[in-house]
Amino acid sequence: MKDVFIAAKDLTYVYRRSNTGGYKALSGINLTVKTGEFLAIIGSNGSGKSTLARHFNGLLKPSSGSVTVAGMDTASVENTWEIRRLVGMVFQNPDNQIVSSLVEEDAAFGAENLGLPPEEVKKRVAETLRLVGLTPYAGHAPHLLSGGQKQKLAIAGVLAMCPTCLVLDEPTSMLDPAGRMELMETLIHLNRDMLVTVVLVTHFMEEAVLADRVVVLSDGEIALSGPPVEIFTEVELLEELGLQLPTALKIAHGLRQRGFSLPLDILTINDLLAYCKNVLVG
Repeated sequence: MKDVFIAAKDLTYVYRRSNTGGYKALSGINLTVKTGEFLAIIGSNGSGKSTLARHFNGLLKPSSGSVTVAGMDTASVENTWEIRRLVGMVFQNPDNQIVSSLVEEDAAFGAENLGLPPEEVKKRVAETLRLVGLTPYAGHAPHLLSGGQKQKLAIAGVLAMCPTCLVLDEPTSMLDPAGRMELMETLIHLNRDMLVTVVLVTHFMEEAVLADRVVVLSDGEIALSGPPVEIFTEVELLEELGLQLPTALKIAHGLRQRGFSLPLDILTINDLLAYCKNVLVG
């Protein structure tokens, strides 16, 4: 059984505003993330997704309640360094995380700040660039990379610090479909083959269906939580929350309404094509 790596208990967060007194972005959140899990967090704009993600490595501290990472309370200043070593954050705009003039130097930045020996940094950078497929670009200037490659570089820089968990806040929102697909393939590889815990905040439902578990936020509270196959059968509720079904699920749902008997585990276009092919061949 997997251990609990991140735990939020009765988490409430209020953004303080001098003229209005404050805005409650999260209210009574109870959530655990297990070691090795791939968790997707979805919700409409203003639902609290990014605010929740920023609590997972101590960028934000709870107004009330608690968040622990590997048993360490994020509210305790003495835990901050270790928590941020264990939990790496990747944001939606990779340009904001690029700090060097060469790809390999940028990937080394975080590891160097840990005070590691140069040989160890060099070894980690070579390995992480290989993992994200950027080895051929090690000597290139980051601004010459595509959007998807820049986001991979941001991930490489975090991975070089050897975190246990990656928290990504809408990392594909600025990418084209090809870039999104490349990045998702990288995240799945890191999670399933390298056993990195992944928390993905996204507004693309096609990405959420690839996770082990999906959490749906609404007005700062958890509206739904469970495997994708369960979450995306709640069609009416998702629509009420301002969310759309992924394309494959929308097609499958429409066919069921017209009397076709399709299995509920059709989550992706590939699933749908495989089912149709099987029916036609059968």
